[in-house]
Amino acid sequence: MVFGKKDHLVGLDIGSRTIKAGEIIETKKGQILKKFGMTDITPGLIEDGTINDPEDVAESIRQLFKSYNIKERNVAISIGGYSVIVKKINVQTMAEEQLQENIQFEAEQYIPFDISDVNLDFQILGPNENNPNQMNVFLVAAKKEMVNDYISLVNLAGLNPCIIDVEAFALQNIFEVNYDTKDENIALIDIGAGNTSLNILKGNSSVFMRDVSLGCGQINQKIISLLNCSFEEAEEIKLGHQSDKISEEDLKDITSTVVADWCTEIRRALDFFYSTYPEDQIKRVVLSGGGGNITEFRELLAAEASAEVETINPFGNFSIDNSLDPLFIKQIAPQAAICMGLAIRKADDK
Repeated sequence: MVFGKKDHLVGLDIGSRTIKAGEIIETKKGQILKKFGMTDITPGLIEDGTINDPEDVAESIRQLFKSYNIKERNVAISIGGYSVIVKKINVQTMAEEQLQENIQFEAEQYIPFDISDVNLDFQILGPNENNPNQMNVFLVAAKKEMVNDYISLVNLAGLNPCIIDVEAFALQNIFEVNYDTKDENIALIDIGAGNTSLNILKGNSSVFMRDVSLGCGQINQKIISLLNCSFEEAEEIKLGHQSDKISEEDLKDITSTVVADWCTEIRRALDFFYSTYPEDQIKRVVLSGGGGNITEFRELLAAEASAEVETINPFGNFSIDNSLDPLFIKQIAPQAAICMGLAIRKADDK
């Protein structure tokens, strides 16, 4: 039995290769994952966050909701990549209403885009540790064109976008729901098809974020270059399906080369963090996204970062509806993290 007002949303994670939808309901026994589904989309429909074919993507979303019998129309979506800027800034201590009036002026010095071309939002984190007259603020800026494109896409699919989140925040939210963060320094790393995001937490506070244009699609591209095959065939080979076109050794070499590049870039980002926070040590790295399942990547990153590396389970503190296949849920867990972070949002959230 669902109780209270109906303010839950379907989490809709629109990736460049896969779209996921998840629905969580509140019951007297706690939160239950009622529905979860995903569908692949044709390469090129969405590139670097740009929607090249809205009608095709909208149709994929409609079919996804139909296939998994998701009736709820209110959704939470997220955006990320280089069209979104997230910065922790210091401003003079003031009331939230006053900052709302001044945020455009405060943001101008931090945003590399024309300020009139972006939507701005902020969250006050609390007093600055070093200056009692200042406070720490999370500043978020997203290109208006991108935000409008995603709103139009969701409307085209017959849905109502109630919340537009930032991918890194959605990931952080679902991590905090499922894990005890204590006072650890933890790196959350999401490896998608074309983008990798890094979010370093000190306790429950995000202190460092970075996006890198690397992802699982690089493995596909190397397979395609070697075999001159289709993207779909490359995807099958990448996922371990038998093929007489490529030897296990060649596939392992491709994967090794790509994950070594990922580790190099992640190490650079971590070094930048250490240059800012020399006293802090990251002991734990939590992976999500398609890259989270690659064993060699986990092992290499553990050595490179001198940290314990694990793959996220975003379903840990949720009951799973009997209609969902437990094996499927286990397999897709790393890819489901952002979607689950969106599904826990409520319609009246800030």
